[in-house]
Amino acid sequence: MKEALFWEPSSNKEVVCKLCNRFCKIPEGKTGVCRVRKNINGVLYSLVYGLLTALNTDPIEKKPLFHFYPGSNVLSISTVGCNFKCRFCLNWNISQEKEIIGEKYTPKEVVSTALKGKADGISYTYNEPTVFYEFMLDTSVLSKKEGLFNTIVTNGYMTPEAVEKLAPYLDAATVDLKGSGDPNFYKRYMGVDNPSPIYETIKKMVEEKIHVEITDLIVPEVGDNFQYIEKMLNWVLDNLGEDTPVHFLRFHPDYLMTDKPSTPVKTLEKAANLAFKKGLKYVYVGNVWGHKLENTFCPNCGEKVIGRLGFTITDWGLDEKNNCSNCGEKINVVGKYKETKRSYWIF
Repeated sequence: MKEALFWEPSSNKEVVCKLCNRFCKIPEGKTGVCRVRKNINGVLYSLVYGLLTALNTDPIEKKPLFHFYPGSNVLSISTVGCNFKCRFCLNWNISQEKEIIGEKYTPKEVVSTALKGKADGISYTYNEPTVFYEFMLDTSVLSKKEGLFNTIVTNGYMTPEAVEKLAPYLDAATVDLKGSGDPNFYKRYMGVDNPSPIYETIKKMVEEKIHVEITDLIVPEVGDNFQYIEKMLNWVLDNLGEDTPVHFLRFHPDYLMTDKPSTPVKTLEKAANLAFKKGLKYVYVGNVWGHKLENTFCPNCGEKVIGRLGFTITDWGLDEKNNCSNCGEKINVVGKYKETKRSYWIF
């Protein structure tokens, strides 16, 4: 255990957690919605500090981060717990785990493991990294000193104050929208009454110069409302800009939603075409191995500048300044391409 950050005492030994936008009021002896932050004698503690459920090396493209140090590898870590209750969660066995489990690691041991494995950075992922914030922060501070970058895959419900404290050590974020931010979908299938704080968190990340890519999980029949897809795209253009990568992800039945079919590819393509028509430059179809829109195309001349198959880069058409080799157009890619010999990865 470790005393938590971002909380304040209330009355009768109750505390208010201010790490995420749920602002849980937690009585003595109880935990918040995430199940991993507990009020003990009027003090809030993280129960999962250093208790890892995963320590794996992944391609950066798996996050998915397509425009951040392409071809690099990251050490991915997770704990148990989540501040959302998504009925379709692929990692429900750790995100919704009721027991506090995991193998003990220190931040120094994680960084050492990353360096020994020749990883380029560390990714906080699989379950919601907000809920193991203290360990993520301590590890990020150490990893930056060792020349590693840090990325998160997040639902975006972290408070702006928490983003600000982490920002000096956080380089990139994949923010996972579900159902294009439809509030009815969030409430019914994710247990979240109000998704609007996510947008403030994203804006704060961009303000702090963190590279952001947006994913949008399209769930057929219940989370594929094009009214909200269009609304989400308009928001991205107005607040983040046309260079922001947007990934439309295919839903696969899992956890408590095995009764739903996988998302029709045509639905994903329709969403992607709408994004292109609105002016977004970098739009992808995810979880459809071998699809044309796994690739990056130059928004000026249309040339394929980054070819991908699953998580593997198959073609590289940028110069050393990340300009299109065909026409010279500047492509929004952060960092240098690392040519890595990988067998192809399948979603």
